[in-house]
Amino acid sequence: MMDRILIIDFGSQVTQLIARRVRENGVYCEIHPYNKVTEESIQEYSPEAVILSGGPASAHAADTPRAPDGLFDMNLPVLGICYGEQVMCRQLGAKVESSDEREFGHAFVEVVKESLLFEGIWTQGNRYQVWMSHGDKIISMPKGFETIAVSESSPFAAIANENRKHYGVQFHPEVIHTPDGAKILANFVLKIAGCTGDWTMANFRRSSIDKIRNDVGDGKVICGLSGGVDSSVAAKLIHEAIGDQLTCIFVDHGLLRKGEAEQVVKTFRDRFNIELVHRDASDLFIRELEGRKDPEEKRKIIGRLFIEIFEEEAEKIGGANFLAQGTLYPDVIESVSATGGPSVTIKSHHNVGGLPERMKMTLVEPLRELFKDEVRALGQELDLPEEIVGRHPFPGPGLAIRLPGGVTKETLGILREADAIYIEEIQNAGLYDKIWQALAVLLPVRTVGVMGDDRTYEFACALRAVTSTDGMTADYYPFDHNFLRRTANRIINEVPGINRVTYDITSKPPGTIEWE
Repeated sequence: MMDRILIIDFGSQVTQLIARRVRENGVYCEIHPYNKVTEESIQEYSPEAVILSGGPASAHAADTPRAPDGLFDMNLPVLGICYGEQVMCRQLGAKVESSDEREFGHAFVEVVKESLLFEGIWTQGNRYQVWMSHGDKIISMPKGFETIAVSESSPFAAIANENRKHYGVQFHPEVIHTPDGAKILANFVLKIAGCTGDWTMANFRRSSIDKIRNDVGDGKVICGLSGGVDSSVAAKLIHEAIGDQLTCIFVDHGLLRKGEAEQVVKTFRDRFNIELVHRDASDLFIRELEGRKDPEEKRKIIGRLFIEIFEEEAEKIGGANFLAQGTLYPDVIESVSATGGPSVTIKSHHNVGGLPERMKMTLVEPLRELFKDEVRALGQELDLPEEIVGRHPFPGPGLAIRLPGGVTKETLGILREADAIYIEEIQNAGLYDKIWQALAVLLPVRTVGVMGDDRTYEFACALRAVTSTDGMTADYYPFDHNFLRRTANRIINEVPGINRVTYDITSKPPGTIEWE
């Protein structure tokens, strides 16, 4: 059995970052909300160590989140982070109080005692930058603990019981604002917990294939394939496990980028020999969308039609017992959030939301343990083409929400050509992998232009490219003017119907990445 770490989530905004740092060291981990964790569940999960996350509550208050009391007697290494340190101290008999000397943002800690937690990273007598976010204060330490670092306002900024391998830090090592934080977490996971760091996409692939075969048996599986990285990787992995028992359904709504539908068919049917139903429903989608300008109305139309068509094709196949989806780990975490986050809403037009209940099928979700970049790594392991694995995020409604003036065959064609040129220029400049998402928008605005001494009256096109780490916040990509000039000239010269190009420099917030 592979080494694993358990993260008990007390509701921190950055708990997922702890998991990311652990997995970066080749160690598998899961996040479990505190209210779902018991001594029995810990024993069943059988971790090598436990990490207690931060959280918004006060450890000194009544009825606030706690770890199972028996955790600290299980002979497991434990690392408490921020609230996790405070709650560990409180549960082990020490005192925590609110403080007038709160610490938020950048701070410095001084190492006052050598510790295995800091070995090879921090040395006694030196100060190091960290990131703090707490208003409460530890007043005393539990029995057997020693102070290993202090800050200006925290006499117990880091504590350790080396014999029992219990550690606590008031700062957040998981965030980039603690420059050495990832190394400290690596020490805990590899040196203190003794994990081997051998969790790779290769062994994940092998174990997933075994699990899929065991779960599915001789049953049939259908998978909604959009051509995006998540559904593509899920389909390829399932096919490796069960071969012809899998049928993929690709509903082509006619709103994809240039050449994308053809690429999906060529890759999955021809290259990987996967049974693929390609339903070209572009005329139906475009007809239903014609004249619709409200973005939410367009989304609802696309979602409804997708489900109807998918269901039609699934009924033709008949006898399928399982439905495959590309659900990722962030979705799973959100659905069981310690802070009561909403259940996952899966986009009906590409993750087949709403179908499972109606079709009475069992879900197969082979990617539900992975983050997005891990899915990309698995895709590479599965030999998927780089143009699929490394593809920018693309909205389920496709180009329909990049046409604020409404969807027609004409405007779709114009936008598709402009988008293709834009992406091609980004790739030619070697910038594609540096940009989170790039898109063209055909504006419902006609402008006067001059081309070949003739007056033109054609559409304006807006280009957008952003940098981001998670899509939650974003900033525009600072193209140089030569790039913008070259790209604009190509679009105007090569795409009939466009005579003006602008570049969108709005950040998120206040804007969004997409225009609709």
